[in-house]
Amino acid sequence: MLKEKQFIYCDNAATTQTRQEVTKLLAEIDNESFGNSSSLHHYGQKAKNLLETSRETIAKFINAEPSEIYFTRSGTEANNLAILGLTDKVKSLNSNQKHIITSSIEHSSVDLPMKKLEAEGWQITRLNVDEEGFIDFEQLEREVSEHTLLVSIIHGNNEIGTIQDIKRIADLCKKHNVLFHSDTVQSIGKVPVDVKEQGVDFLSISGHKVYAPKGVGVLYIKKGVSISPLFWGGGQEGNLIPGTENIPGIAGLAKAIDLRTEEMFSEAQRLKEIQQIFFDELIGISGIQLNGSRDLEKRIPGNINLSFDEIKGDVAILRLNLMGVCASSGSACSSGSIEPSKVISALYPNRLPEECNWAANSIRLSFGLFNTREEALFVLDSIKKLSLQFSSLKR
Repeated sequence: MLKEKQFIYCDNAATTQTRQEVTKLLAEIDNESFGNSSSLHHYGQKAKNLLETSRETIAKFINAEPSEIYFTRSGTEANNLAILGLTDKVKSLNSNQKHIITSSIEHSSVDLPMKKLEAEGWQITRLNVDEEGFIDFEQLEREVSEHTLLVSIIHGNNEIGTIQDIKRIADLCKKHNVLFHSDTVQSIGKVPVDVKEQGVDFLSISGHKVYAPKGVGVLYIKKGVSISPLFWGGGQEGNLIPGTENIPGIAGLAKAIDLRTEEMFSEAQRLKEIQQIFFDELIGISGIQLNGSRDLEKRIPGNINLSFDEIKGDVAILRLNLMGVCASSGSACSSGSIEPSKVISALYPNRLPEECNWAANSIRLSFGLFNTREEALFVLDSIKKLSLQFSSLKR
């Protein structure tokens, strides 16, 4: 049996390890700033100060105003609040804007709220994507109408890493007076995000994707845009997200974001070099297909998604685990599902399962801050060995 230190973790898109600098801060907060930020006494005001300085740090990172930052419990909650909070607000106004445009490769925390709205009578348009995962802009232009309320498009895809041109999407939305939401959970801290330059109205963030603790997220809401709360209770976070704020998680996220400010570009370059090694070595190997864009400037650093000709994704994950490699199949939020990846299916809509079920045979590798080049080479060698094993069985 492999020892803990013998496993190579390359599932950073599912969750990241909390940084030591952040863990140290969490301990200090538990000891010194444990008060309720709504309390007026000494410890409450210490917590309140941490809350607001954290808000300022995160706002600065995405070029927002502190008043536009709302702390949530997760990226999932942020996505739900943006979409359902907006539509609830519009319902109360009896508006005829009951059309939303999204894509066919969204995370389930966007896709499932869309299905809920669809069941309630909303018109939902899902944009097609090409074989690299980029949306069809001509289709977007055709589908926008006077009845369109919102466009919601993921920035960096959680499975294939494709980075959409959200500025171009936002410009089109402004042209038609339509609001724009982007799920940046996978891209934040890995590639530049600037809400003013890129023009988004809503933006979602999750702490545990950027080496902060689990259980904390952010929803950016542009000043002047109004939505309804989904829950009721206290008046925290502008009456939108009731409940005592998770001060350690929020401060931990701010610390992690602050550290990314200093290292993001150099770290991205290092991870792109790892990606390039995989692309160079795996392209042309019989029985393996790389999914998503080959242009590393349009892909999340460290993301590699591939499909096997003869190996089911879950089988590949288990075999790699025996070799000491921790990878994943599709989205971690769907890990209990045996359904083929809807993202990979969307890339190849004209392929028949009997030709080659790439969607069911896909795996994701996501390298991060704590992975070395040597580890990446070991993972690459393990992938090659796994493919060779099954090729031998086939013969």
